[in-house]
Amino acid sequence: MATPKKTVAKESGQEKAGSPPEFSRKQELKALRDMLLIRRFEEKAGQLYGMGAIGGFCHLYIGQEAVVVGMQMALKQGDEVITGYRDHGHMLACDMEAKGVMAELTGRRGGYSRGKGGSMHMFSKEKHFYGGHGIVGAQVSLGTGLAFANRYRGNDNVSVTYFGDGAANQGQVYESFNMAELWKLPVIYVIENNRYAMGTAVSRASAQQDFSKRGVSFNIPGKQVDGMDVRAVKAAADEATSWCRGGNGPIILEMQTYRYRGHSMSDPAKYRTREEVEKVRHDQDPIEQVRNRLLAAGVSEQDLKAIDAEVREIVNAAADFAQHDPEPDPSELYTDIYR
Repeated sequence: MATPKKTVAKESGQEKAGSPPEFSRKQELKALRDMLLIRRFEEKAGQLYGMGAIGGFCHLYIGQEAVVVGMQMALKQGDEVITGYRDHGHMLACDMEAKGVMAELTGRRGGYSRGKGGSMHMFSKEKHFYGGHGIVGAQVSLGTGLAFANRYRGNDNVSVTYFGDGAANQGQVYESFNMAELWKLPVIYVIENNRYAMGTAVSRASAQQDFSKRGVSFNIPGKQVDGMDVRAVKAAADEATSWCRGGNGPIILEMQTYRYRGHSMSDPAKYRTREEVEKVRHDQDPIEQVRNRLLAAGVSEQDLKAIDAEVREIVNAAADFAQHDPEPDPSELYTDIYR
């Protein structure tokens, strides 16, 4: 049974939750593997970009892995995911194949968009991933539309719509909020607040820096979440999915997270200090948190290294495939277009 709206609204955005529920060993191991896959994939993508094998734009998710992994742990078959252009981690968390994602980055026919979309334009209807989108905030109205389709069809699927702290200031976001609450649409708006948008600190760009309160004028409850702790993310996602499936309408989750790299591969990130980045890495890294808990629970260092080795093998195979798979045939220029 869904939590009464009054209670959620009181807790959300105003009070931070205490210690998150503990994970079982199985959950910890899954979270570790899934986050490692994203981390190693993104590291490899960065290498390939530096080698010139990936062209155009490339926005890495390193540091933010706990957000999408924790959210996916609370979803069920049929729930949809849509996000912006920092999207590789979301695809992998949705169980899209690493080689298909990497091949799209290198523009090969084995990519999810047959090598024609690149980093910003990948989709998988089979995995219910409705794309990374290059226009800032554009995915919010589309994610709201996915939720409308669920409501119209009478199922209990949820649309998980991701966007960042920069996109949170776009007008179409608030138009979407208004419609979603009016029609009680089952959409979870996940604001990935990595503090710097494209390169401007939230303190300089946002009059209201508590993004969980962005839905207050629309009566949409919100909650701030430690986006560096996969357990906290999963707990918040459980509450949010229950809320939406109960017919209560939309909810906002502000994930307080951090990206270690620049906005994109071309960003030198001079707007923050090296010391700041290193402190977050040392104190809050989402992967190290899980790794330390597993070691404390008696899992051996050798077992953890074996997981990392397995992940690296998957990523290396994906990189090899992405560099040797044929490029799309020129005739593909005329397919998948509207006339």
